[in-house]
Amino acid sequence: MQRMAGLARSLVFPPEGSGSVAQFLGCQLSRFLHTGLPVLAAKELLLKLRRKTGYSFVNCKKALEKFNGDLKEAEAWLHEQAQKEGWSKASKLEGRKTKEGLIGLLKEGNSAVMVEVNCETDFVARNTKFQHLVQQVAIGTMQHYRGTVEQLSTYAKHFLKTSELSQLRLGPDGSLLSDQLALTIGKLGENMIMKRAAWVSVPENFFIGYYVHGAPPSGNPLLSNMMFGKYGALVICSPPEPCDNSDFAELGWRLGQHVVGMAPLSVGSPEDAPGDDSETKMLAQPFLLDPAISLGQYVQPTGVSVLDFVRFECGEYMEAEEAE
Repeated sequence: MQRMAGLARSLVFPPEGSGSVAQFLGCQLSRFLHTGLPVLAAKELLLKLRRKTGYSFVNCKKALEKFNGDLKEAEAWLHEQAQKEGWSKASKLEGRKTKEGLIGLLKEGNSAVMVEVNCETDFVARNTKFQHLVQQVAIGTMQHYRGTVEQLSTYAKHFLKTSELSQLRLGPDGSLLSDQLALTIGKLGENMIMKRAAWVSVPENFFIGYYVHGAPPSGNPLLSNMMFGKYGALVICSPPEPCDNSDFAELGWRLGQHVVGMAPLSVGSPEDAPGDDSETKMLAQPFLLDPAISLGQYVQPTGVSVLDFVRFECGEYMEAEEAE
C-alpha cells in the first residue's frame, strides 16, 4: 500500500537526488538488461513509453520489466495503476471544500457549451492538467448533445448536473468522465467536482454571443479551442429579417460582457422602462459599457432580438449551499 500511495507522485518525476535525467536513465538502463532485451532496444522502448505516457522512468521501467518489453501491455498497466491511485485519493479527499475552479467555454459552429469544474485552490485551477479536465468535461457535454442539433426551428438549451456529467463518456475508448476526474485528482492531490454544464444550440439564422472573464495564464496549444475564466455567459440572439449577413461577433461579445457584469435574472421585454442598478431584467438594465442608456436601447438600432442567456459564476452554488 505504501508503494501504491507514492505512485502518483513518482509517475512524472525521477526521485530526488537521482541527478540529471540522462544520468538517471543510464542507471535504470543498466538494471534493465535482465529482461534479455539489447541495450539499444531497451533504451528505445523506455524512452518511447516515457514520451507517450508522461510517467516517470522508474515506473516505465517497472512496467516494461513486468511485461517483458511489451509496450502496449506496459502502457495499459501504467494507466491502470494511476487510475487506481486516483480513485483512492479521490475517496480520501471527498468532502473537502472546493471553492475555486474554472468556467470553461467551448463553441462549435451553432452550438456552445459552458461548464463549471471546482477544485480547492486557485493554484490548481491554473494548472494545465486541471484545465485539460475542464476541456474534457466541455467536449464530453458537446458530444453528448451532438446528435440533437439537426433541423432546429428555434434554439435549444439543456443543463447537466454533477451526477449526469459523471456518466458521460469521452473519446474512442469511451472512458467515463468520472474516471478522468479521479485521475486528475490523483495527479494534483486536491478534491475536485464537475459541478454543472450548459449546452445551447441555435438554427443557422440565429447566433450565440459569448464571453468569459478572469482568464488564467495559458499557452498550451492543446487547450486553444477553450476559453477559461471565473465568469462566463452565453447569449442567444435572433438577427433582424431580412438580415444583411452582418457580423454580430462584437455585439455578441458585448452582450456577454453585460450578462457577466450585471447578472440579470431574466431577459425582459424591449418595452420595459429603463431601470437603475437594482434592475434584474436584462433589457431594462443600464448598459454595462454605457450606463446612460439601457441595454434594450443599445440593442434596438441593430434589430437584434435577445431571446435567452446563461450565466455561470465559479463557486456561486457553493456559497449558496453554505448559506443554507
